[in-house]
Amino acid sequence: MRVYIPATFSILRELKENNAFPARSGWGFAVTPALVEFFEEGDEEEFAHFAFIEAARASLRLLATGAEEKFSHRRVVVTVDLDDSRLSFAPEAGEAVVKISPALIDFEDVAALHVDVEGSEAATAAAISAIDAADLGDEDAELTVGDADDNFMAWYDTVELPFLVDLL
Repeated sequence: MRVYIPATFSILRELKENNAFPARSGWGFAVTPALVEFFEEGDEEEFAHFAFIEAARASLRLLATGAEEKFSHRRVVVTVDLDDSRLSFAPEAGEAVVKISPALIDFEDVAALHVDVEGSEAATAAAISAIDAADLGDEDAELTVGDADDNFMAWYDTVELPFLVDLL
């Protein structure tokens, strides 16, 4: 199953150095039965886009901890393909949420990398500040986070990981 894992630039560095990284708290986002049922209609691409955006929003939450030293205003999503036996659905946590076990993601499972472009940093910074209020229903904060959702995240092939980490 294709799973979108929220990450940060330091997680990309860890992936490069160790050929693996742990999905934080063992969670990811995917097209689940609960997600398909939630939308009632649509296609696989729309469902996958929703799951991807949920992972990008979770990346905002990782950035909100303030622990990221380099590129603290760039969301990162790692797209992986995992065997279904490693996943369990967690609709109580959100329609697209999956629990990954074991949570260690090997480089060979990675399908693509996605990183905010430099021009998105201002919107991402604002969304980091607003994500908690948006989660609590503040409409202005939801709009701020939505602005970040609309920003382009660059796509990188897995062979580009060393260059991405070393040259960016």
